[in-house]
Amino acid sequence: MAGTQSWNSTTEAASARPAPGPAFALLGIVQMTLLFTLTSLVVPLPRIGHEFSLDRTDLILLSSAYGLAFSGLLLFGGRVADRFGGRRALTAGLLVFSAASLAALLAPGPGTLLSARFAQGAGAALAAPAAMAVLRAAFPQPAVYGRAMATWGGLSVIGATAGHLLSGVISALASWRLALAVPVVVAALALALAPRLLPATPGGTGRSLDLPGALLSTAGITLASYGLVLTEARPWESAAVLVPLLAGAALFTAFLIVERHRRDPLLPLGFLRDRRRALALVAVGLTAAGTATTFTLLSLHLQQDRGWSALATSTGFVPFAVALLVSGRTAGPLIARYGAPAVTTAGLAVASTGLALIALMGLAPHNSYAYGLLPGLLLLPAGAAAAFAAASVLATDGVEPRQTGLAGGVMNTAMELGPTVVLAALLTLGSDSTSLAATAVLLAVAAFISLRTK
Repeated sequence: MAGTQSWNSTTEAASARPAPGPAFALLGIVQMTLLFTLTSLVVPLPRIGHEFSLDRTDLILLSSAYGLAFSGLLLFGGRVADRFGGRRALTAGLLVFSAASLAALLAPGPGTLLSARFAQGAGAALAAPAAMAVLRAAFPQPAVYGRAMATWGGLSVIGATAGHLLSGVISALASWRLALAVPVVVAALALALAPRLLPATPGGTGRSLDLPGALLSTAGITLASYGLVLTEARPWESAAVLVPLLAGAALFTAFLIVERHRRDPLLPLGFLRDRRRALALVAVGLTAAGTATTFTLLSLHLQQDRGWSALATSTGFVPFAVALLVSGRTAGPLIARYGAPAVTTAGLAVASTGLALIALMGLAPHNSYAYGLLPGLLLLPAGAAAAFAAASVLATDGVEPRQTGLAGGVMNTAMELGPTVVLAALLTLGSDSTSLAATAVLLAVAAFISLRTK
């Protein structure tokens, strides 16, 4: 009965259609910018390497620095938002993010750029869960908040896609540094408008920051992610990969042990025992992994194997972006009619089909773009956007207001770790087509599990 009531409340949430309002618009732009910044160096990375004379390992670290800090600090960022209030934490995060973005824009050398990317990720880790906490305060009614989350879920995918597309266009027409100007402008505007547009959000008085848990989780996630990232340039059995992987796993295990004995833990383990929430987090991680893997492997394939320019490669992903936007717009009504669990299942299945088409047809050298790649580039984002929107509703359904920052931190962590873990594991399979096919299988398995989850 409880599960049925929860699903019904989810459906009602999606059917409520509030006017987005300036608060939602501002928070949405911030969220998209945080994900835009994450992917904004992927396409122009070869140009940056040429300008600064960086080798492959240096480029991998530069590309992943933002994500390492972002994913590692998200749980702590969620606790800060719940402890001190969403708007206050959002302001602090945006201050760090804007200063680091300006430093990255003006970086005279690779060392400054790398440090700035780490600092950007730290600021984003404060801002992202705080934005969700403010969103909850802006839409206190459960039905209205659920509708807002259905839209919110698609914004992250759109922001990451925009980073891939626009950075390639900007770097081809002007300079890769101009892509780094976007977060500077957005953060400055958000800081100026936040006091006027965003509601005040009181913090949870009496709650500790759980610094031991924060240190263990941050170090564990960051070290393990760093080891996984290095697998692109180093073999799994090398010390450079094994040492951070094992150290990260040990620290995160210690984190879980410590959390079991704390009165007010950073991550209450019971928070993840809800089967629908756990499934939603898996869907978020795998959906993010599917889109990120496709962008990474296809960008390399089109430029290295087919000889496309960075501009042509970005242009080739325009249908992908259009399908994302259309699916994101229709996700809310679909959730209202069929429920978030059903839309999550259908979205995962459609995304899996799109990835399978890309793996089987898109990478074949004799197939044209329209025949080989385009069908998959339409189905994958259509399914991904729907799955992401519905999973975002499920992941936050029934969460107490005082844990909204926690929910934001956990959901964003799943979104960050999914691509890192899956891409590192699949690169060991050899060919790009095999990696994409394996990702499609993972999405299909998740869809099957979702279908059977009550």
